[in-house]
Amino acid sequence: MIKSFIVDSTFKNMRLDRLLRNKFGNIPQSLIEKSLRAGKIKLNKKKVKSSFKVNTNDKVDFFNFIFKEKIKQKKIQFQPNNQIIKANEDLIIDNNENFIVINKSAGISVQGGTKSKKNLIDIFAKSKIFDGIKPYSVHRLDKDTSGVFIIAKNRETAQLLTTLFRLRKVHKTYLALCHGEIEKNSGEWNDDLLRYDNGKKIIEKAKTIYKVIDKNSNSSLIELKPITGRKHQLRKQLFNIGHSIYGDQKYKSSNFTKGINKDLMLHSYQIRFMIKENKYTYKALLPSHFKKLLKIKRLHFSD
Repeated sequence: MIKSFIVDSTFKNMRLDRLLRNKFGNIPQSLIEKSLRAGKIKLNKKKVKSSFKVNTNDKVDFFNFIFKEKIKQKKIQFQPNNQIIKANEDLIIDNNENFIVINKSAGISVQGGTKSKKNLIDIFAKSKIFDGIKPYSVHRLDKDTSGVFIIAKNRETAQLLTTLFRLRKVHKTYLALCHGEIEKNSGEWNDDLLRYDNGKKIIEKAKTIYKVIDKNSNSSLIELKPITGRKHQLRKQLFNIGHSIYGDQKYKSSNFTKGINKDLMLHSYQIRFMIKENKYTYKALLPSHFKKLLKIKRLHFSD
């Protein structure tokens, strides 16, 4: 039997595969791709690629045996958290009935991919914390980036948090240790960042507010608040101004080829958001490798 649903405004400009995961859970990408190729999933009665971005009032048709029926929504109760919660590295920052917040270690992927055999979602799916509960990823964090990361415990919370991230209602603060002395102590970067999707050239607007916390003649510690959420946004922007992040093997300035640190010095330090007038603020203390390089570079930061 063919079933369908209409895309509402909260999912406008979202990739079709991401929309399907929002609707039906963390389903395999391979299943989505196979179903699209076979015409078992169609958008406005047409075959499209998984990367196609949907619009409001688009109609998605699918065979009901592909995905499980969406479970009936339940009322979610959120408890206010008006205090800043901290945790040491590799520890759980918060664990409530709707989501868990962790201080992610560098070097581990959030979700599985072609090069990632070990990832957070699979690890937590097998943990006692998620005993009989399916974990949902609600945002991205690069494999080599450490810091605050949220995993939802139910589909309703996952949809809510995903929407908050997409609407830029979640405010993120990163810390980066980069090569060279950044001259201006604060400001805003507005860039046109280039990326490719299936060979197609795409230019995206990127905006970040920054502030230098400490610096000397060879290094700078900066606070970064991305307004947009482009892939590798902070890494690309620092590379563009000639101050690449220590340990970044992909975006590294030619002036800094000697003594590159093996660990990426980019840390998701804080996340803030609001649900039903309840404020949530989470901080993740710096990992040991970050603190070590700060000391070597004679830079100071106080949690």
